[in-house]
Amino acid sequence: MTVYAKRGIEPAGETAPGATWQRTPFPVLLVGADGVVRQANDEAVTLLPRALAGAELTEAAPSWLVTAHQRLTGGDRGAGAGRPVKGPVGERSFEAHPSAPDSTGAVAWWLVDDTELRLAADALSVERERTAFLAEASDLLVSPLSPERCGEVAARLAATHLADAAVVVAPSAARRLPVASCVRGAEPVSRAAAGDPAAVPGLAEALRGFPPGPARRTDPAGLPDWVVPAGFGEVGSVIVTPLPGQGAPAGALILLRRAGAAAFTDTEETFARLFAGRAGAAMSAARLAAEQTSITETLMRELMPPRIGHVGGVDFAARYAAARPGERVGGDFYDLHPGAGPGAETLVVLGDVCGKGLDAAVLTGKIRNTLHALLPLAGDHQRVLSLLNGALLSSHHTRFATLLLASTSRHGPDVRLRLTSAGHPAPLVVRTDGRVEAVPTRGTLVGAMPTVAARTETVTLAPGETCVLFTDGITEARGGPGGGEFFGETRLRRALSHVAGRPPEAVVERLMTLASRWVGDGRHDDMAAVAITAPRGTHLSAVGGHGPGRFTG
Repeated sequence: MTVYAKRGIEPAGETAPGATWQRTPFPVLLVGADGVVRQANDEAVTLLPRALAGAELTEAAPSWLVTAHQRLTGGDRGAGAGRPVKGPVGERSFEAHPSAPDSTGAVAWWLVDDTELRLAADALSVERERTAFLAEASDLLVSPLSPERCGEVAARLAATHLADAAVVVAPSAARRLPVASCVRGAEPVSRAAAGDPAAVPGLAEALRGFPPGPARRTDPAGLPDWVVPAGFGEVGSVIVTPLPGQGAPAGALILLRRAGAAAFTDTEETFARLFAGRAGAAMSAARLAAEQTSITETLMRELMPPRIGHVGGVDFAARYAAARPGERVGGDFYDLHPGAGPGAETLVVLGDVCGKGLDAAVLTGKIRNTLHALLPLAGDHQRVLSLLNGALLSSHHTRFATLLLASTSRHGPDVRLRLTSAGHPAPLVVRTDGRVEAVPTRGTLVGAMPTVAARTETVTLAPGETCVLFTDGITEARGGPGGGEFFGETRLRRALSHVAGRPPEAVVERLMTLASRWVGDGRHDDMAAVAITAPRGTHLSAVGGHGPGRFTG
């Protein structure tokens, strides 16, 4: 086959380009249906040096252009036939636009350089992917997580999107560092590593919140074993970046790529620091939340109501429901203080602090601690209330409280109670025949006035009888068919008459269940109830024995 040495001269009948075609700034190839280059302008030969007239297109042009020409001249009229096609030529990118085949089947291909457009599109695509990744990372990291789990999530995200493996190192005053590592495609692993941060270039600085040197200056060959995940292989490049926290560094992020992979670029290092900023904020928040939870749990143990049961020959039961869902303490409280020795009175306290929530719970704790200190004086209710009143008036709290003190003691089969109310609803006694009697004790609030006036009443419970102490959160619970009616003392008395003779656990359970049903999904105040029952049988401990059982007396 003849190959013309002079570029773009061979005429091609009606499709032969003229001088204008030769001067076009775009590379143009005229290719016959047989795949032979008929003509090529100077731009085309500069781009494709072998694309001389008479050359086979398969030898002169890239495969993507050859395939497109074969489809167009071979009668393929499927999807995409006759449309522009794109592909690389060397390091640049071109879009080839075909003309309609002429009467001989020849097609002129116009090649337009779209390298800059492709680079811009690629850059836009990368930015979109990074934005989507940061949004995903934010969504996953802002969810409630423990510090350990937060580090694992950060390591997994970084290994999936930024590197072949990622290691999150948390600061620690101990010799062992909390580490979460993840290899792409595997699950993250948390461990305590006995490593020296100074052995990793830039890590000690990152843990103190200072930016380390550029990644290109870090020698991956010098990384200690505790940094590289097991089975990862040889490290080719590494990035160390701080995880900035809220007021203090949250740790450091180490990104690893295997040997043979492309090294981290400056752009990737900058983006890694953007991710580290979000991960560090999440880890700092998780650590702060964990610290607050630990403090809350410690304080909560002191504020939680005690477990009560059989003490000093008397049966006790209690229930408490906070005003807000999820809260365990509030303004209502109860306490039980066993007597110092055989025959000594057991002191039961039921109180209601003005307000609800944590603020009320703090004052509740103060009252309980003060009453505990006043236990040696528990035999004198009036004096206890007066001293407590003085303590509250001298504190910075502006809240007041109502209290009910009940001193119980066993006298043969009966139980004697001394009851004193300080602004609290009168307790109710449930007799075995179903009668419900109010104990006429009354008094003024604690923490509101310079003095407290209170009246003490004595009540005797026969076996099977119960005295119920309750807070106004039960009687003032709003609900019912209309949603705004008080539960009231009448319903309370009726409910108690139906549980006459039952154990104290059944009494308080029934009472709290009815009050909760009455409220339904509506709001209510704190509710608390204590039942004091004279046992029908006699505990061995009540008659000088040492066993936990009881016998019929």
